[in-house]
Amino acid sequence: MTKTAQQPVLVIMGVSGSGKSTVAGVLAGRLGWDLAEGDDLHPETNVAKMHAGQPLTDEDRWPWLDIIAGWIKERTSEGRPGIITCSALKKRYRDVLRGEGVVFVFLQGSKDKISDRLASRHGHFMPASLLESQFEALEEPTEDENHVSLCVSASPAEEAEEIIERLGLEALPNHAVGGVA
Repeated sequence: MTKTAQQPVLVIMGVSGSGKSTVAGVLAGRLGWDLAEGDDLHPETNVAKMHAGQPLTDEDRWPWLDIIAGWIKERTSEGRPGIITCSALKKRYRDVLRGEGVVFVFLQGSKDKISDRLASRHGHFMPASLLESQFEALEEPTEDENHVSLCVSASPAEEAEEIIERLGLEALPNHAVGGVA
């Protein structure tokens, strides 16, 4: 992981059910940074396809990744930190998103652990039946990518605290782990 002079834009990545949205929300609260939910930026056709249990193709993903890259570039060009969630499963997807001041935070877990999490999740358009295709598509970040990897075995608050510590980020005062000051 390379340190940057400005506060970074964090791309919270991993397969569906790894806790991207929850951890990103906790991080945004602790840091006071802009937050965007990558799933909310999907075109309706992508949402409908996933809701129907059909995995997205690369052609489906490119316009979505361009939107996410635009959100990231807006912040990095202005020197503003931010947090955005995006599965970013393949290196070529991350290549679209990466740049100066961008750090990928890979939330990794076993298929069994993530499957258990998905089984308890309600109201999300991504069905658990697509988890297998996500693991098949996953290319874990490599040494040439600015990233940190984190095992999803702790609570979201503890995972957020570990990210803050590992990246040397400045949390807002009076925001202790778990929101208890």
